[in-house]
Amino acid sequence: MGVLDARNHLHLLVDEMADVGVVVDVEFDQQIVIAGQIDAVFADLDVGAVKIGMVAHPPVIDAIVAGLKRWSPQHVVLDPVMVATSGDRLLASEAVDALRTKLIPLASVITALTAQNTTGVSGIHQVPAEFVTAQIDAVFADLDVGAVKIGMVAHPPVIDAIVAGLKRWSPKHVVLDPVMVATSGDRLLASEAVDALRTKLIPLASVITPNLPEAAALLDEAVAADEATVEKQGRRLLALGCKAVLIKGGHGEGAESIDYLVDTSGVAALAAPRIATKNTHGTGCSLSSAIAAELAKGEGMETAVRNAKAWVSAAIAAADRFSVGHGHGPIHHFHKFY
Repeated sequence: MGVLDARNHLHLLVDEMADVGVVVDVEFDQQIVIAGQIDAVFADLDVGAVKIGMVAHPPVIDAIVAGLKRWSPQHVVLDPVMVATSGDRLLASEAVDALRTKLIPLASVITALTAQNTTGVSGIHQVPAEFVTAQIDAVFADLDVGAVKIGMVAHPPVIDAIVAGLKRWSPKHVVLDPVMVATSGDRLLASEAVDALRTKLIPLASVITPNLPEAAALLDEAVAADEATVEKQGRRLLALGCKAVLIKGGHGEGAESIDYLVDTSGVAALAAPRIATKNTHGTGCSLSSAIAAELAKGEGMETAVRNAKAWVSAAIAAADRFSVGHGHGPIHHFHKFY
């Protein structure tokens, strides 16, 4: 199902979890951002129905109308959202979704919007740093935040806003997934943001979860080709100031996919059978989110990582139950239920 939802200015967010859209109030200067996201979804997916939420800006409505006429979905459900539960008139989304797979409530802070589908990323729209700050403060001022998971942060001012927010609110657990390249191969993190990520954000993390290429990029080294090199890179990343490092082995070779958890107490190798499937979209984002959920539930770091890896491995194993899009389809987050 496609989801079109908005407050002042619409966006259609197809996130790395391949889940439904999450909405925020972001100033869009060009309608092409909206059209690009709509087209990216319809060009790749077999959309059975479209749900439209609040659309309070005439140019946004025009963009939606044009998109519906262009792609002619069979079903369109319109929910004319006008007033929030609190009674406030809505000018922006509450930017809240749920981490259904772990039954842990999730409040979202959107740092960037992507126009993407299973075949690739066709556009990235940066959220203004001051609005990232506003989202962070709105969430922490109201909710008891058990853990924070940080994904794609592609703009240095946004990284600065996140760093300031973490220092201001001091969450107990911070899981940082240093997303640099999408499953499709598209580069997501600007080169100028790498240094800010390395020097400002990593030191605040409870654990960082790079894959093999990302670990190498953070250290300006070649991709590790053996266990000894992976462990050495893990220790060098640990020296950047985070409490633990999980280097994911999904990009490696062999019958097993081995992740390496490195902290001050040593190295734990976590192995799982390597599964032959192209449907791995969202694997890294799902893993880091699951780790954050486990930490929020009170698990220790190694137990949280082991539980999250077991769940993601099962989700990958079940990914071929569905055919989604023409590229790298999503893993099956709800494999326990159907």
